[in-house]
Amino acid sequence: MINIGLRAHDYGQGTPEEIANKLGGYGINCIQLAPAKSFPFIKEEPGQLSPGLGNTIRDAFAKKGINIAVLGCYINPIHPDPILKEQSLLRFEEHLRFARDFGCAIVGTETGSRNADCTYHPDSQSEEAFLELVAAIKRLSITAEKYGTIVGIEGVAHHHVIHTYEKMVRMLELVDSPNVQVIYDPVNFFPLTECENQTQLMDDAFALFGDRMVAIHSKDFVINDGIKEGDLPSGTGVMAHSHLIKHLVDKKPFIQVILENTNPDNVKDVIAVLKQAEL
Repeated sequence: MINIGLRAHDYGQGTPEEIANKLGGYGINCIQLAPAKSFPFIKEEPGQLSPGLGNTIRDAFAKKGINIAVLGCYINPIHPDPILKEQSLLRFEEHLRFARDFGCAIVGTETGSRNADCTYHPDSQSEEAFLELVAAIKRLSITAEKYGTIVGIEGVAHHHVIHTYEKMVRMLELVDSPNVQVIYDPVNFFPLTECENQTQLMDDAFALFGDRMVAIHSKDFVINDGIKEGDLPSGTGVMAHSHLIKHLVDKKPFIQVILENTNPDNVKDVIAVLKQAEL
């Protein structure tokens, strides 16, 4: 009772038809698509999307039985350069405006950092940074509400503005828009030093904002010297996938679960991990 998908950009660049053909043989039914990462003719700047482009890409994947679950437009919403920040917000708004032409509702991003490259900066967790983020997400929510699309927010422990469950809840409350929802990546959101309590952490997430989850990212992690090391393919670490899937089956039937860090050599094994966790 979940829909399993892949990140298209894990399979290189090409035309829509070439990427769809690569993914069509893996038995998946959805993808997360970052157009600028998958298609060399798309640049990371606003002004390029159109209904024609969206329809063409949508149709290429639909021929392989694949729908676009999430448009990835991962920006730094508190970018230290105001000009680049504005360009990023304009590009995200453009994705929201045309997402339905891709057959998609959700446009996803993380919540950024005081560093331009979104790496850890202590000021990212300040009240000032948080309120700057809230203002940016409120702006994006206006476009989402106008076009019937969803701003998908992914929290990342330690590194980003939304680094705790409490800040996720507070952001959702302050933005106060039904068109702002959560892309839940358990491994990204687990604190660096508390992963031994991962099942309780997942329980807490579903209790606090499970009703706002619209898509899931699946990956794995290991613990070295008490510290989380993530970004591993599902099934290659200690992630309690069966516990996550139980929550999803009970509370979010048929939600789209996007596998991260797969490639042609491991994808079938990784898909099998999630299917086994459903049993």
